[in-house]
Amino acid sequence: MKGLYCKLGETTAEAKFVIQETNLASALGSNQVKVQVKACALSPLDIKLHEDLKFQRDLVPVGREIVGIVLQVGPKVTFFQPDDEVVGILPLDTAMSGLCDAIVINEHHLVQKPEKLSWVEAAGAIRDGLRAYTALHTLARMASGHTLLVLDGASPFGVLAIQLAHYHGVKVLASALSSEDQKFLEQLRPSVARVIGVWDAKVDLVDSCLEETGGLGVDIVMDSGVRLHEEEPEARCLLPYKHDIITLLGVGGHWVTTEQNLQLDPPDSRSLFLKAASLSFLNEEVWGASSARQGRYLHIMKDIVEKLSTGTLRPQLEDPVPLYDATVSMEMVQKKQVRKRLVVQL
Repeated sequence: MKGLYCKLGETTAEAKFVIQETNLASALGSNQVKVQVKACALSPLDIKLHEDLKFQRDLVPVGREIVGIVLQVGPKVTFFQPDDEVVGILPLDTAMSGLCDAIVINEHHLVQKPEKLSWVEAAGAIRDGLRAYTALHTLARMASGHTLLVLDGASPFGVLAIQLAHYHGVKVLASALSSEDQKFLEQLRPSVARVIGVWDAKVDLVDSCLEETGGLGVDIVMDSGVRLHEEEPEARCLLPYKHDIITLLGVGGHWVTTEQNLQLDPPDSRSLFLKAASLSFLNEEVWGASSARQGRYLHIMKDIVEKLSTGTLRPQLEDPVPLYDATVSMEMVQKKQVRKRLVVQL
């Protein structure tokens, strides 16, 4: 049985993706489930996080968002039985790649897949849905009547965040990084209140947000990274500066950031203090860090798949690729040449 793994080098740039043979354990643990994988999503691998957690592995499993059919259950499994269709996210410390034909996983990392929901949609949206829930519900405490700014709204994560916010009566503004993204967001239904084309040098993000909110600023900002320096790689040139985000934030507002290396200078902190605003770091991996949050984690995943099955959440996914294209696809995802890839087991 083969799986996809990341072979770590001395630097992040030296990491390589390779197909490796692997074996399943012959016996299941008490709460473990054996799942035949039908589809797997490829998202960027956070190599720095693995290094910080000191997992001490030369090969890091790739492809953690999986969907499939239960083949066998352990003696103490209560949630599932053979032939159930399930979806879930492999834990960060897993030794197995989601691209294997079959995987073994604890039952507390899985939920039932609704019959109406396709394999591809389930695998492709489960992690971005979890991120959107974590950002908007857990961190920002979203409520009806709020105004939300989603930066890079056309990303898989951004689209689900927009749809989730609409469902809860939130007014949504979104930035577009290209003319194609802007056209896509303008055609999105329910419609975005304002699409801000930051790819156009004539468009100012701060002015657009303040104009749309009557000068009051937005209640919630969700970024896709922050520009830290004047000279940045081309791929980061369209990201906003931290000062711009603080400026467009309203009184009592909340900034949810994905920028791990964000640093606030004293004037930035002072501005946040004067607005009684707050800042949170989005890291969806925390759900697997403590068993005390397991119930909440499963509740969120169940709600995500239910909203996917009813059409409340409608992910924008590219056509899936076969397993033999997985290595090249993952390299493209890691280099941010594409946002996400889906692999189906033929």
